[in-house]
Amino acid sequence: MTSSKKLEVQKDDQTPHKWCTSLGEEVFKRFFSQANPTVLKIFGDGSFFSPMLFGKFFDPSDAFPLWEFESDILLSHLRSSNQKTVDWYQTNEGYTLKAEIPGTGLNNIQVHVDNGKVVEISGQWKLQRDSKANDWRCGHWWEYGYVRRLEMPEDADSKNIEAHLCNSMFLEVRIPRSPQVCDPPQGKDVAASSVNIREKDN
Repeated sequence: MTSSKKLEVQKDDQTPHKWCTSLGEEVFKRFFSQANPTVLKIFGDGSFFSPMLFGKFFDPSDAFPLWEFESDILLSHLRSSNQKTVDWYQTNEGYTLKAEIPGTGLNNIQVHVDNGKVVEISGQWKLQRDSKANDWRCGHWWEYGYVRRLEMPEDADSKNIEAHLCNSMFLEVRIPRSPQVCDPPQGKDVAASSVNIREKDN
């Protein structure tokens, strides 16, 4: 039986200095080589949070323009091995992202909108020992959590984003298009065509 839970999309996160520490390729290699089973699952091949998701290293805390690319092309190295843990597409109504969330669970995943331009999906896989320590997102975040930050298209309606978690492991994010951006140009084209037709008739 499929269970679906609507997640709250947070839009007022004012945490200073979050994601200010970049994850470099050499640092990631050393971290990943520890062979921690949880680390391998969260950051391994095919994972939505892996820096190697797009075939070459890319810091997942940097915003990536996901919807500028076709998923089957950008993830061709995964498709060739029949891995379909991540997918995204766009329609006339908006943009959709689907991703398997490895070993995280319902109470862990968070979805934020940053300044109306970036959607970020994050959560913790390891608690900080010092309860008085800074927010885990402000330091070596990969030692405690995971993140994927994505640039939203210019016509995205950031105020009406929806996020759902199915069976505690499949995330779906839906971003509608803003009607103020996509509708007016169509009206102008129709009007211009009408003028051209009348001029030809005369």
